[in-house]
Amino acid sequence: MSHPLDDRGGDLRALFFESAYELLQTLNDAGLELETHPADPEVIRRVRRVVHTLKGDSAACGYLGLSEMAHELEDVLLPEIGQVRGAQLAEVVLAAADVFDSLLNAYRQNVEPPSTEPLRAQIRQFLKAATHTPAAAPADNRLTARFVWSEYEQLMISEALHRGENVYNLALRIDPQSAMRAAAFQLVRNVLHGIGTVIALHPEDNSAAASVEVIEAAVACTMTEEAIARRCKIPAIVADLVIARATPAETPEHDLLSELLEAQATVTVGAATPAQGAPEQRPSGSASAVNAVVESTLRVETARIDSVMNLVGELIIGKSMLNRAIVEFDRRHAHDPLHAKLLDALSFQARVLDELHKSVLKIRMVPVEQLFRRFPRVVRDVAKQCNKDVALELAGQNTDLDKGILDALAEPITHLVRNAVDHGIEPPEARLAAGKPARGTVFLNAYHQGAQVVTEVRDDGRGIDVARLRAKAVARGLLSAADAERLSDAEAFNLIFEPGLSTAAEVTEVSGRGVGMDIVRSVLDRLKGTVQVSSQLGQGTLIQLRVPLTLASIQALMFRVNNRLFAVPLSSVVEITRVSESEIHRVDQREVLQLRDHILSLVRLSSLERIHAVEARKRSFVIVIGAGERRFGLLVDSLVGEEELVIKALPEEIITSDLVSGASILGDGTVVLILNVSAVLARLSRAPALGAIA
Repeated sequence: MSHPLDDRGGDLRALFFESAYELLQTLNDAGLELETHPADPEVIRRVRRVVHTLKGDSAACGYLGLSEMAHELEDVLLPEIGQVRGAQLAEVVLAAADVFDSLLNAYRQNVEPPSTEPLRAQIRQFLKAATHTPAAAPADNRLTARFVWSEYEQLMISEALHRGENVYNLALRIDPQSAMRAAAFQLVRNVLHGIGTVIALHPEDNSAAASVEVIEAAVACTMTEEAIARRCKIPAIVADLVIARATPAETPEHDLLSELLEAQATVTVGAATPAQGAPEQRPSGSASAVNAVVESTLRVETARIDSVMNLVGELIIGKSMLNRAIVEFDRRHAHDPLHAKLLDALSFQARVLDELHKSVLKIRMVPVEQLFRRFPRVVRDVAKQCNKDVALELAGQNTDLDKGILDALAEPITHLVRNAVDHGIEPPEARLAAGKPARGTVFLNAYHQGAQVVTEVRDDGRGIDVARLRAKAVARGLLSAADAERLSDAEAFNLIFEPGLSTAAEVTEVSGRGVGMDIVRSVLDRLKGTVQVSSQLGQGTLIQLRVPLTLASIQALMFRVNNRLFAVPLSSVVEITRVSESEIHRVDQREVLQLRDHILSLVRLSSLERIHAVEARKRSFVIVIGAGERRFGLLVDSLVGEEELVIKALPEEIITSDLVSGASILGDGTVVLILNVSAVLARLSRAPALGAIA
């Protein structure tokens, strides 16, 4: 049973979960690396350090189930086991990572944690097989000392050395002929405690006594090495002994969570106040360096940053109000000397506000590496489930993106990656028959493009069969056979986002039900982004997700249609031109315009939504909108101008049209509706009377 801290530890628990999930991702990364390099002792030591930190932190926060499970996992994290059973050890580590994740989610949601018995059974079975493997011992039978201490143990060693004490690392091999391992283990422990202060001891208790072969300890004492050797060489108990003097070089890095746990414990017991004297100075080295990092690093909840961003948005609206007030003042008092002072003050305020806005945006920006790090494990698990050999290549991990958008992209990108592995990449035998390497590859990339971030999911698999996709769409009744034939390949690819449509030959546990791709499009619509598919049969598929850098504010172009004020993101505007009604032609029941060497489909908002049309104007403006490779022209009555708009989400009961993604308020109180470009494209694609978009 777990006993979490009381309410006073709420902030500490929040910090624990954040730190624990980072440790969990590190554990996944190390588990995958262990699968590739199963005999690398340094990777095993890294896994052990992560598990040990997770064990201590969870115990300090009262989550004993997780702490006990991590303690059991430590028993198998031995380099000598990795030498002969590294691949199986990687399976245990990755399975443990999944169990730890389930436990953390249960603790966070205050629900009953899942059973850990399957993992315990897997660890017991692995230990039993490992202890019966003859090759686990070194070939020359010499004792190999590891001395892999946890961060806390290393810190205690460093502090003992700083006090001038002698610290020795000891490794004692239990005689394999000893019939009573548990008694031998307890006898060795008694001897070590009789030598001096035992700072570290592996294993820590009698639970592993039956299978232990080597006992490692760090002991602070005043005895010489010769005296220690005489005490430790117990006849018929200790077969071999290694003694090494510890050095200050073993000073650990001190993690943030351990620092705060230690600080809370100090406050609880009763720390010395400044009046009672300054605290003892820590030894120099990495611990003090990390203290400096702790002092300059602050973890802030996303909700607090959102609150600041909302206030900045209100300031931007206030700036617009001041601009309009000064224009009115100039019109009434053109020669008033106060006008110049007001302009200078407004200009200064605008510069400061612009810098403040950029600073808050930068606070919200995080590298996409935080999202990409989870996909090596996803690819590995799905490939193993599908009996395929698939590699993952990552690029653009340092590309920054708004934290809220990054979190929202996690589900659609995960679905696209799983789809690419499951029925994008062919089985090894099919790839070899097609002249491809047996190993398929999934590529993940991210980069900035103007005011947008593009995330690409690409594979070198079989590609999308357009003819089969059209046939499936007709069979599902999504469109007629004639309409399907009129679709270009680029338009046909977008059919995969229709609910229930899938080209998979069979339904698997991973994909093939046609569920998920429609969610990808809906998430991108909600983020005011676009998704574009391109594929070549037999060569692979590329899916591009384009999202804005932030959803807080946009530079927009405002226009009027039938006396209603609208805006469109400036990043979507390709160009603006003027046309007369005589230049607009109708082809296949759709209005088009010849713009230089291209035929551009035209859109009237009145034809898409319930906007009453007024009498036709002699000349209108055409705003050319670009979404990926697609273009269309938006017919508008007049242009209002460019302005920075703070986006306000609209409740569903207020606005029911999917063509509007949000609204903003101008300085004079006027409400402007922001057009959802991707929704306009989707509406046009589903409108047979309007045909395809150029």
